[in-house]
Amino acid sequence: MIFSAPILGLGPTMMGLVTILLRFEIFLLLLIIGAAIWILWPLVIGAGWIPTPKNVVKKMLCFAEVGPGDTLFDLGSGDGRIIFTAALEHEAHAVGIEADPLRVLITRIWIRLKGLEDRVEVNWSNFFKKDLSAASIVTVYQSTEINNRLKEKLLRELCPGTRVISYSFIFDGWEPVKVDESTKLYLYEIKPKK
Repeated sequence: MIFSAPILGLGPTMMGLVTILLRFEIFLLLLIIGAAIWILWPLVIGAGWIPTPKNVVKKMLCFAEVGPGDTLFDLGSGDGRIIFTAALEHEAHAVGIEADPLRVLITRIWIRLKGLEDRVEVNWSNFFKKDLSAASIVTVYQSTEINNRLKEKLLRELCPGTRVISYSFIFDGWEPVKVDESTKLYLYEIKPKK
């Protein structure tokens, strides 16, 4: 039902103020709902986001010896900090795989703004369902539980010699080729299939 100023007993000026306040309340409500979705969505899809500190990103990529011939896949790429650093500072082709559509959208905007469409891409996907066979390096900042679930997929899809670098969490049963205990970096190399 639409109320007019005379029915409510309000003058046109007051009715205009009421309209503005209602629109502001609706805007505020949508903003709160949007913020709640932004915060809760990663929990709903089981992919909470804790960004890798920028100083660790730089060390991680140097530790794995990322270079111009590499194709780096970042599993759970978040805001894209690893893929952008790999492309800009190490001249690698970088692919992010992220389950959060909002972070994917923001990363795609940054890819365009930085003019990196030829070297950086981000996919909205579950990394368990994405083909990783093109990677020469895989970066992971997941829990040990997720790392252990990833092992079979990595062994099946990655070529021998592909480097897998994990921050903070190990792959149980795999022997790292290099470890930096101070930063908790674990570098693994996929071995030839027997």
